[in-house]
Amino acid sequence: MGDGSDETSVPATKLEAQILEAVLQRESKGTSIKSINMIILKFPKIDESLRKCKVIFEQFDEDKSGAIDLKELKHCFEKLQVIFTNEEINDIFKTCDLNEDMGISFNEFIVLLCLVYLLKKDHAASQCNSRVGIPDLEATFETIVESFVFLDNNKDGHVSKNEMIRAIEETKQSDGQTAMKRFEEMDWDKNGMVNFKEFLFAFTRWVGIEDDEDDD
Repeated sequence: MGDGSDETSVPATKLEAQILEAVLQRESKGTSIKSINMIILKFPKIDESLRKCKVIFEQFDEDKSGAIDLKELKHCFEKLQVIFTNEEINDIFKTCDLNEDMGISFNEFIVLLCLVYLLKKDHAASQCNSRVGIPDLEATFETIVESFVFLDNNKDGHVSKNEMIRAIEETKQSDGQTAMKRFEEMDWDKNGMVNFKEFLFAFTRWVGIEDDEDDD
């Protein structure tokens, strides 16, 4: 397609395939976001909303270790009435535990909840009006999903380098160099394509959420 997206990235795991399928379904519905500036203007509100997750995170970090282990995550899902099989919980834990230290940090917890929101959107919407058991966060997660849908111009479930450059240059306030920097922050595996999980981790940093927060 000329935007660098024709080298499709094959999902490495069953969960990644489910995430990609959910993203593609969501992309078919379009987005209300029309520019990068619209996303940036939402940063303060998103930041405020995500910081409220800290209370939830601390509630489920039962041993106060600063991370949520697999057992604590299962308790968390039970409390939030999120229905996953043991295999699915193990997979999502492994997917979000980036440094493989057997613990989900605060930043990873936000990404995990957003992935649950995306995955449960179709499956559980009819059973439960709150897909992650935290209704107030759903608008924030929807904004994040919409931001990805906007950036993925050709709607193939990945953001390419050229798609990022195009979106940033359209603002007339930033150049291709800024776009490249932002893209490199997202493209962790350096394969030239950004999937939804990579985007989520970068997005939380852009709005100001870090693991090593000292503001408690």
